[in-house]
Amino acid sequence: MGQGLAGFPALITRSLGREDFIWICMIELYIGILVAFFQRCGAISMFTQQAGKWTKTKKQVSSLGWGLGLFIFFSDYFSPIFVGPVMRNLTDKYKISREKLAYICDSTSAPIVVIVPITGWAVYLSGLLIGTAGIENRTQAMHLFIQSVPYNFYAYLTVIFVGLIAWQIIPDFGPMRKAEHRTITTGKVMRDGAVPMMGKELTDLEISRSQHPNIALNFLLPVVIIISINVTTFILAGKASVMESFMAACSVLGIIMWLQKVDSLRGIVQTAITGMKGVLPAVIILALAYCINTVSREMKTAEYFVQLNNQWMSPKFLPLILFILSGIISFATGTSWGTYAIMVPIALPVAYQFAGGTIDSLVLSSFAAVAGGGVFGDHCSPLSDTTILSSLGSACDHIDHVKTQLPYTLTVAAIVSLLYLIIGIV
Repeated sequence: MGQGLAGFPALITRSLGREDFIWICMIELYIGILVAFFQRCGAISMFTQQAGKWTKTKKQVSSLGWGLGLFIFFSDYFSPIFVGPVMRNLTDKYKISREKLAYICDSTSAPIVVIVPITGWAVYLSGLLIGTAGIENRTQAMHLFIQSVPYNFYAYLTVIFVGLIAWQIIPDFGPMRKAEHRTITTGKVMRDGAVPMMGKELTDLEISRSQHPNIALNFLLPVVIIISINVTTFILAGKASVMESFMAACSVLGIIMWLQKVDSLRGIVQTAITGMKGVLPAVIILALAYCINTVSREMKTAEYFVQLNNQWMSPKFLPLILFILSGIISFATGTSWGTYAIMVPIALPVAYQFAGGTIDSLVLSSFAAVAGGGVFGDHCSPLSDTTILSSLGSACDHIDHVKTQLPYTLTVAAIVSLLYLIIGIV
């Protein structure tokens, strides 16, 4: 950027002195506290024992993780950091690699949220539609979003693909196969030298022996609090209160632990601090990712990619180009929402013009291609917040997660590209 090393402090200030970065950092800290509370009071161990009665094979354990990911349909942040810690002891027990757990967490978060109309993603995407392609208000925009959902092939196929992998209908391949073979033959859920995203403060936190946990109070109630606050605030205000839900859950669970005499007040505070320490690796990675994102934004990387592909914009190839272009931008910037802000105002008017001023399959598939492409690039990118959270929740080496997931995402993307090419030609 022509500023040399002297420009680095200013870059950090611009990148991290922002409300959205502080917001996600606070969420990660509350995630650490909640996981620490779950671990300390024995809730995770209790779930492992209970789930062990339902699941007897690797296939059933992987499928349980897949099902839990589908259940948390409202938040791409909560899904991986709930499924990962809850399933980790169970997957370790049945010799399922941390890389596989991270893949399950990652592939059942954003791909689900992006196709559900009652999520922040739907509100955001539909909001970007207003003023384009003849869309005049939020009602019309949401209607177009719902109509485009069947064309979001990447989201559907990703969810189906991870289910087929979990059920072992499709065998593991690439680096994931090596990771699974290592775990099965040696019992090592991570490779030698791997650095798990979650610190030992959380993974090795000792369970309190003072009281036995209650599955309803110590496990289900915090989850219900998070889900109910998010869903209720979304219905009433049109925006889910994600951070507030974690604050409430942590506060309630901390009070319950104190009343149950799991720990003294000092012990509960110490557990909370331990939880914060455990997520610091993820916070640092996220901070560096925000710095890279700022560089990419100020160098106008995304706009450059769009200009390079303007000459290829034609009705036959439009959905395909939009899917690939959105994937590249999302990968380079590490943000699907940032990609949508750039691509939707460009893609929809072009598709609308090619469609003769009507909302047809070309417009719907083009919009879905941008939505799916953003998730695709987000999956591949080591800079993505959801990719980082998946590594955090599963206590997996971040780069190992990215490398093992990449062949799977590229396989699905190849199939999706073929489908968008067919739609464009037909």
